[in-house]
Formats: sequence, C-alpha cells, structure tokens
Amino acid sequence: MVEPPPGLATPEAEPPLRSPLLYATVLVIATCGLTYELVAGTLASYVLGDSITQFSTVIGCYLSALGVGSYLSKFIQRRLSHRFVEIELAVGLIGGCSAPLLFLVFGNWPGAFRLWLYGLVALIGILVGLEIPLILRILEKAVKFRDLVAQVLTFDYLGALVASLLFPLLFVPHLGLIRTSLLFGLANALVGLWSTWLLPALRDASFLRVRAVAVIVLLTLAYSQAGRMTTLAEDQLHDDTIVHAQTSRYQRIVMTQAGPRFSLFLNGNLQFASVDEYRYHEALVHPLLGNLPRIRRVLVLGGGDGLAVREILRYDEVEEIVLVDLDPAITELARQNLLLRRLNEDALHSPRVTVINADAFTWIAEEKSLFDAAIVDFPDPSSFSLGKLYTRRFYRQLEKRLDPAGGAAIQCTSPLFARRSFWCIQETLESAGFGVHPFHAAVPSFGEWGFSLALKSGEADPMTRRRPLPDGLRFLDGDTLPSLFVFGPDLAPVPVDVNRLNDQLLVRYYTDDWESLG
Repeated sequence: MVEPPPGLATPEAEPPLRSPLLYATVLVIATCGLTYELVAGTLASYVLGDSITQFSTVIGCYLSALGVGSYLSKFIQRRLSHRFVEIELAVGLIGGCSAPLLFLVFGNWPGAFRLWLYGLVALIGILVGLEIPLILRILEKAVKFRDLVAQVLTFDYLGALVASLLFPLLFVPHLGLIRTSLLFGLANALVGLWSTWLLPALRDASFLRVRAVAVIVLLTLAYSQAGRMTTLAEDQLHDDTIVHAQTSRYQRIVMTQAGPRFSLFLNGNLQFASVDEYRYHEALVHPLLGNLPRIRRVLVLGGGDGLAVREILRYDEVEEIVLVDLDPAITELARQNLLLRRLNEDALHSPRVTVINADAFTWIAEEKSLFDAAIVDFPDPSSFSLGKLYTRRFYRQLEKRLDPAGGAAIQCTSPLFARRSFWCIQETLESAGFGVHPFHAAVPSFGEWGFSLALKSGEADPMTRRRPLPDGLRFLDGDTLPSLFVFGPDLAPVPVDVNRLNDQLLVRYYTDDWESLG
C-alpha cells in the first residue's frame, strides 16, 4: 500500500448519491410544476371566462417555456447541485405566490392581467424546464443512461398524473386556488431544503439552507393568511360586502350583500340580484306554464338556487318538480342559506321537489320518463362546457323527454348585447324540432334579457292562456305578457348558423358579441 506524501491529506470520499430519493424528488417537482399550470388556467377561466381558450393558451405558453428552460440548462456548466437548489427555491417562491399575485393584479389593474398571467406562466415554465435536465446531469455518473432517462421520465409523468387527479378532486374544492399555489410553493421549497443534504458536491450548503428556510417561512406565513388574501382579492372584484364564499368542485361561489339586497356570483359572473330577479324568473316560468294543457310534471335544468322552482310551485296543479343541477354546493346553499331560503321561499324543501345533482347533458340522454314542461336555466354559453347545453344534440334530447303537448322555456342571453348568440339559440331550437317563440324582458341588473318558448306542437300559439297567471306576481300581468314577444328593429333576427356539438359556434358568437361592447 502506497502511503500519501507527508503533509498531504487524504481526500475525503464524496458521499454516495441516493438516486431513489432523487426520483421521489422528481415526482414532487413534476406534481408542483403541473399544479402551477392548472392554477393559472383555472384562475384565468374564472376571471376571463371561456375556459377552453384560457387553458389552451396557458398550456401552450407553459409547454413552450419548458422547452426554453431545457435549452437554457446547457449553459449551466458548474455547481449543478447548487443551481438545482436555487431553482427549486425560485420556483417555490414564484409559483407559490402566483395565484394571490394574479388575483391582486386583476382586482387593481385588469388591463395588465394577461401580461402578468403569461409572464408568470412563462417564467415558471422556464424554471421548471431547467429542473429535469439538471437532475439527469446530476445522476449521469451514478446510473446507466438507459435506466436514468427511463426512470426520471417515469417519475416526471407520474407526478403529472398525481397533479391532474388531485387538483380538481381535492385541492381546488377544499383549499381554493390561493392556498393550493402556496402549498405547492412550500413543497418546492422543502425539496430545495432537502436537496442540500441529498445532492453530492454541494458547497455553501449552510447558506443555501438559510435561504431555503427563509422561503419556507415566508410561504408558511402567506399560507396562514390565505383566507384574508382570498377575501381581499374578492373584495376587489365585488362592490358589496362578501357574506358567503366557497370553492366547490365545479366553480367559485360568492354571495355579496348591501343592505337588504344581495347577489350571487359564480366564477365572478352575476347569476342574480335579489332586487330584480323576480322579473327574470317570472318571465322564464309563467309564459310557458300558462300555455300548456298539462303541467303535472315539470323538469328544471340548472336553476339550483331554487328561484325558478319558487315560481313553478305557485301552481297547485304541479305535482312533481325534478331539479337537475350539476353542483351540489349550489343546491345545498339554496337549502341552508337564510338569505337565499327567504328569497326562494324554501322552494327546495317542498315535498313536491326532487333534487338531482348531475350533468344535465348526460342525465337527459339517460332519462326515460316524460315531462309536461321543462324550464332550462343554465348560465350563459361563455365556455364550451356550457355551450354543449345549447347544442342541437342537447335540444333533441330535451325534445324526447317532453310530452307531445309539452314545451320548454329557455334562457337565451341578451338579444341586445349578444344578438347573434340569442338568435343562434333560436335557430338551434328550431333545428331540433321545436316550434320557437322568442321573447324578452328588461332585468335592470342584466339589461334586456332574452328567452325562448319552445313548444313541441309547431302550430301552438304562444298567446294561448290555458290558465291564469298565479297571484303574487310583481312583474307580469295580462297587459305585460303579450309585449314580451314584440321585438324592435335593434333586436330583430340576424343571420346565424345552428350550434352543433362538434363546432360550438355559439361560444364564438357569444365571446365576439360581448367583447364588441368593449
């Protein structure tokens, strides 16, 4: 054995690389990276609408940024472990703060929101794009290249699967967007801290650990104030005081109040204002139910707030009302919230009402029983997930569920502000076999609003009154009702195409109509 020369110390052996733990790190960082992308896409769809467009553009921006990050990784030549930890801390801080920052920007500088949105998505994508190439280079001397690439990419894709499953099922409904982004920011920062012990040849580990702890403390403090941050963000979006806010599996639900009046918002869009909702719901329900020969069984699609059901219950002849609404959080709110219960007159507690929480698009295709009447009260077709409920396919399924003498009343957005959208819905209903009779009413919170009386008997007269208007109405009477079917020149029909499931032209009409208003 050869002894080292006198005075020359034996070099300390480099600690072995614990590659299985690094694979677990890959799983965590992949989950975090995709979660930031999902947070950005969801938040953009909340405040801008049209979820398909928002997710498509966010995903495109993020994936291209991943490519930029991967390319830039080749310029990192030295201290790979050190740079990896720094990147983790940067991703954790920027990604974790992305949701509260975007809410803040939209509330204060809405014109700059898209710039901040895509800027943050691009920056996070570039940083995440640096991670995997650095992991591969750190592991290249410890693992055969063939096994290295297979194993790292396997855990990377598994992380994407974990994020895509847990984000809609667990994190958004139970934590909301702000807490979710902060939680995953913490996960990235903890990976950075853990990596200071895990990675080999890491110099200045003590200083890196101090920085990691500082980021973790900052994100933890932010997480502890997430409730206040959420309230602040939503206060900037609403003029009135928020009295109820929750995130369900499907949407953000907010109720605001000012004095005796209150309003309900879904994903930032006004659903009703208590001060004038009666004009909308009386117009939606009574022209149809007064026209039909029989109204024993009534179907309500959407309308989970119970306000349309309240109007239907005014008819003693109605024996059964089946309400189909996607979100159980809405129907539960209508049953439990005192403000909403007073407004809907405890409609969802009536023994004549059956509530079904299901997607109306699939439910109506599977349902076999017939109804005398249907009230269709969906949100406006601002996205493809809503636009499918205004397609020819959906209306043909609805037509099959109606008695031969039956009919439906459908909310159809504004014939003044979304003129092409309104007449597209009429054209689509007619193509599905209905006799279509459009009408409209003034609802101050919304403006001029449109509806359609869609009767299975094409010869039916919408002015036929088989039963009188019920007592207690505040808007409709015998003189007002006929005027609803009169359209002035600025509301007259315009050329449109039928809304079909494979193209959903209505969503494009709707987006263009409302954006043209500035």
